[in-house]
Amino acid sequence: MTAMEEKELKAKDIPTKYPLCFNDECGDKDKCMHYQARLLMPKDRYSGSAVYPTAWEDGKCRCFREKRLVKKAWGFTKLYDNVPKRQKAEARHCVHALFGFGNGPYYRVHHGENMLSPKQQEEILAVLAKFGSIEGIEFDHYVIDWDFESTNS
Repeated sequence: MTAMEEKELKAKDIPTKYPLCFNDECGDKDKCMHYQARLLMPKDRYSGSAVYPTAWEDGKCRCFREKRLVKKAWGFTKLYDNVPKRQKAEARHCVHALFGFGNGPYYRVHHGENMLSPKQQEEILAVLAKFGSIEGIEFDHYVIDWDFESTNS
């Protein structure tokens, strides 16, 4: 059994505003993160985001989210190692832009307060590839964690 198979989903893992599913008739409920998150809902929770019955259409749920573990990352210490010195500021600016306005989101990921999904990692590496080779480039830290992104990729 691998580490990915051994990790148990716990209530503390579920983001506060993650939509919960109450469709007990769903055939995919055992594989769906929204339904599995609902099973772990604290008894003192009375309201919050939910997957509405209108998501169910023709026997499929438009909000189905596979319960799975992914490799998340954080830390940018060596991220710009292959970027030529004269282009590092521009590369850093381009990566910054992926996080929106302000320094906060970028630095929260750099210091491990937030983690990058596999899709975000790919987006950052695609930006860096415009400035040179990304061979051997890695983020500072990696962890196997639950995938709560809104769509499967």
